[in-house]
Amino acid sequence: MAFHIKNPETDALARKVAAVKKIGLTEAVHTALAHELEREQGRPSLVELGVKFCRDLRAKGQPAKGQPADKAFRDSLYEDV
Repeated sequence: MAFHIKNPETDALARKVAAVKKIGLTEAVHTALAHELEREQGRPSLVELGVKFCRDLRAKGQPAKGQPADKAFRDSLYEDV
């Protein structure tokens, strides 16, 4: 299957990688794409980051020292100052 790189800068980068590693152009592109895919798949998703953030925040909290958020408190947040 043919693969054509239309961007001259991308073509030059692929050729430089192939020359430095002393491998063929196809192998250079394949290796670069495989490494990039591996790197992306190793990153946590936004959901995982959000869950971790919430867990870390909860671990830092001290609910025993807090005040209850009753109706009067919530109403006070919306009063004009």
